[in-house]
This record gives sequence, structure tokens and C-alpha cells, in this order.
Amino acid sequence: MSVNVLVLRAPGTNCDLETAYAFERCGARAERLHVNELLANSKRLADFQVLCLPGGFSYGDDIASGRILGNQLKRNLGSALGEFKAAGKLILGICNGFQVLMNCGLLWEASEFPEPPATLAWNESGRYTDRWVDLCVDRTPCVFLHGIKRLPLPIAHGEGRFTTRTPEILGQFQDAGQLALRYTNATSDILDEPLPFPLNPNGAMANVAGMCDTTGRVFGLMPHPERYIDRTQHPRWTRGEGSDPGMGLQLFANAVHYFR
Repeated sequence: MSVNVLVLRAPGTNCDLETAYAFERCGARAERLHVNELLANSKRLADFQVLCLPGGFSYGDDIASGRILGNQLKRNLGSALGEFKAAGKLILGICNGFQVLMNCGLLWEASEFPEPPATLAWNESGRYTDRWVDLCVDRTPCVFLHGIKRLPLPIAHGEGRFTTRTPEILGQFQDAGQLALRYTNATSDILDEPLPFPLNPNGAMANVAGMCDTTGRVFGLMPHPERYIDRTQHPRWTRGEGSDPGMGLQLFANAVHYFR
């Protein structure tokens, strides 16, 4: 079975090529499509099993990161995306794509949360941060993280601090297994108390680096798995560290295998 992936790009998106390549490495057919083409013909969504929103700076991150593209999708393609999700298909948002998912509300049910329950705020440092981080997977139904326990990945963002409206909402997400991916240290796994910088690079509540919906089929994460699909992308590969292939490739392989 051929698995078709739509990598949706917008003005300012800059990770679409490598993201499409990562899916192709796993045997999928990836098509990069400008958002204007999808707005003109939303029926194109039916041709794909996976929708991926890649990283970058959509619309220059004007107003807030992912806000403009998120509102575009919510207002103009809300019904089509709802049908795509209801059909059992997969949606992945990476970095700016995660910010878009948060802005268009695909990670929770609107009927349950009349107001957005969570956001990705400015990094606690107030600065853009680019570095490698250690991550661990919490108890979660997330399709993309199947079989993964720990992995290192690079991050590069200025607005990635996961924050919920109330502590109760954070607990609700955790109980549902939605706080799928966490920043961690070299010796521990799940730590609910925020780790210090740089282990937790943005000050995220409960060290959250990625969140899925209750089905596990919609997933957003701040780190970039497409930037670690080969061993030589690891910053210490010349010292014998890193895996072959890079551990980030497993997220894309899981999406493809889900439909096989």
C-alpha cells in the first residue's frame, strides 16, 4: 500500500524539503503543497493519509508563531480537517507546525474547551534557543512515538514554552496520556517538576516537549526529528555517538507503518 503524505507549506516555511525526504526515506510518497493550493481545493486532502505541518516561520511569525496559518486553517479548512481527523488519518506538527496545531485547536475537542486550554508561550529566557535536548516518552497512545522510550533531538525556537490555562487542565492532559514527549536529563525519565535550563530549554510546564490528542493520531512537538535521520547529524558522531539511522527517523517510520 502506498502511503501518501501532504507536507503543507506557507510563506516562511523552511523545513518542508527535509521533512518530505524523511517520509520518503520510510517508503512514503510525500508531496509538498502550498497552503493556497489547499485553500483553493480542500478536496485534495482526501488523497493523503498523513498531513504534516513542518517547521519554519510561517508568515514570518507575525503576531505570534503559527497564529496566522493556524487561523487560516481553522477558519477556511476547519470542516475538511475535522473530516480528515475523523477518518482515522494522522496529523503531525513539528516546531512551527506544533504552534499551528495549538492555534487551530486540533489537539483537543472544542466542545470540551470553549477557550484554548493551552498555548506555546515565549521561552522563559526571552530568547530564541537552538540546541540539542534529551527527551523521553510518557505513557501515551501517540502513534508517532510507538516503541520509542528516549531520544536526543535538536530544538530551535523562540516560542515553545508549553503552558496550560490551569493546573487542573495540565492534570487532565496527563491523565489522558496527551503529554506525550518530555524534556529530561541523562539519568531520569518523567519529571513533573520543571527542569532547569538548558535541560528544559524553554521553561515548559511539566517539561512538555510534545502533545498529542486523545486518539494519539494528532501530534505536535517542538524538537525537530527530521534533523536527526542520519548518524552524521548527531553533534558528537565523530566521537562514536549517534545511531544509524538517526533516531528521529522512527517517528516518520511509525506513521508509514501505521497504514501498513
